[in-house]
Parts: sequence; structure tokens; C-alpha cells
Amino acid sequence: METTTAARNAPACELHHGTITILENQVFYVEMTQFITLINAAELAELKQFRPSNVKILDCRGRLGDADYGVQAYAAGHLPTARYLSLDDDLAAAAGAAGRHPLPDAAELAARLAGLGVNAADQIVVYDDAGGAFAARAWWCVRWLGHAKVALLDGGMSAWSGDLSTAAADSAAANSAAANVEPGNFQRRPSLTRTIDAASLVASISCDPAAGGNAYTLIDARTRARFDGVEEPIDPVAGHIPGAHCLPFQDNLDAAGAFRTPAQLHERFAVCAANGADVVSYCGSGVTAAHNILAMIVAGYPEPILYPGSWSEWIVDPARPRSPD
Repeated sequence: METTTAARNAPACELHHGTITILENQVFYVEMTQFITLINAAELAELKQFRPSNVKILDCRGRLGDADYGVQAYAAGHLPTARYLSLDDDLAAAAGAAGRHPLPDAAELAARLAGLGVNAADQIVVYDDAGGAFAARAWWCVRWLGHAKVALLDGGMSAWSGDLSTAAADSAAANSAAANVEPGNFQRRPSLTRTIDAASLVASISCDPAAGGNAYTLIDARTRARFDGVEEPIDPVAGHIPGAHCLPFQDNLDAAGAFRTPAQLHERFAVCAANGADVVSYCGSGVTAAHNILAMIVAGYPEPILYPGSWSEWIVDPARPRSPD
């Protein structure tokens, strides 16, 4: 049985799309296929049909200021076989001096994923109903744990036209293992991501790039109004880190709520690549910053660095520079 020539010859890192070959009424799915950025609803349906045991779906719905929204939305209806992953309880540590959503304990998150039945060889798919605002954080965190085969459902819940499930067997409270789920063998591996702390950013801002200083290109995923300090509905101080570019994550999406084309995203982020410096992505608390990281990878740029604490950590120390002053 042969795969198509294109699928056979494509580099593994570029095999984002599945290939179905039908020979003598038999269907063969290219097992090498990996989705590492985005997956559309049709591709997910194919995976669920032909590789159901190797696909793990994570419902990452959430809403800032409403800790119960995600669990309630999950209970009301979710993609079949999906497990629930909470922003506050699974994808972040407790709020404090490190910001509103510090990174979780890596070992605890790895154990949580294993408890949800995720295996080391699985293709993970994450989704939400907020344009990927929360699912992108899950996508980044899974890669942070060293798992490359994770993709965000492009268009989220609204892109899925299949049936939804309310089955109790699929349900899981945010801090407990799902009922009737056999634990997987997911383990933490060398990270595929990069992070930076506040001290390193402060040092880079005070450096002179012309003198060989360690300068970065900063991008802020918040709205223009929050970036400019016109309004700040969440954090106690308004503004942005000096020198940052305002690139709201919402503009990564088209009118239908799907990611823009790679060419469109490449043009959008061209300003970030102009000086060749490493890009650092931040937002209010390190959540939607991951959306810009995903978009830049889709656009073909090197993966940006995440500043996990973001603006909510930055403003804890009044000695850190802010704009406007």
C-alpha cells in the first residue's frame, strides 16, 4: 500500500495535514502526520475516525473573572471524548507577585495530563470558544513540557459542526482526574519553548543595541486602549513596557474567528522581525501572549520567547520602567 508521493517526500516537520489514500476499499491514514500549530475541524474529524485512540482533545474554555464558566460550558456540551483543562487550576499557579497567571508547576501539569489519559505519542488538540485566547495557553504549555504534537482547533467550538457530548464519563472537575479514564504515560521532556524573566527584560531595556547590548523586540497582545493606558479594566496600573509594539491577539483572526493565512500573518508581524532581534511576547498575564507566539510560528517566523509574568508582574515593582510614565 502506497501513500501519496507528496506525503512520502514531505519533511516530517511540515506534515501538518493528513493524507487519506483509498485502495481497494481500504483507508490508510499516514501515521507520520503531525499537527503542531493549527488543525481544522475536517482534519480533526478525520483523525477521530481513523486514529481515535491516539487523539486526545482538551476543552480549554474559560472566562477572566468567572472561574466557573469553563466547567459549566463543558458540562453543557463539549466535543466528544474531550477532557476539561482549567486555566486557573491547571494552566496557571496561584496569582501573586509573579502575576495573575504564573506558569503552573511543570510536574503537576504533566501528571494532570497523564491523569486525563494523555500518552507520550498522542496527538493533542486544544480548543475554546474565545478565538483561541485560552487554548493557545494550553498549546504553549504542552510544548513547554516537551510535547510537539499539539495543535489548536482553528475556529474553536464554532467551527465544529458535529455532535456535542454531555456524557458524565467525559466530565472532570478542574482538580481531579476524569471518571473512567485510564491514565496515560505522558511525561515531561525537554522543553520546546523559551521564557524570559523580568530582570532580564529590565536589563535589555537599559542596554544600547548599537553597543552590542542584549536587546529584544517586545510585542504586547493586549488591546490598543490598554496598551496606551487609556483604560485598564483588570490590572491596577495602565500602560505598557517601553519600546513594545502593540499587536492585539484578536487581529490574528479573520471575520469568521479563524486564524488569518500565513501570508497575512507574515505581513502583520513583519515589524517584529525588522531588526533581527529575538521577539518577546507578553500580554496582561501571559495567556494571550501565547496566541501571538502561535501566530508568528504559523507565519513562518522563529518562535518568540514568552514573558510569563507579563504586565501584571511587571507593575509589581514600581522601579521597572513603564510607558506612559
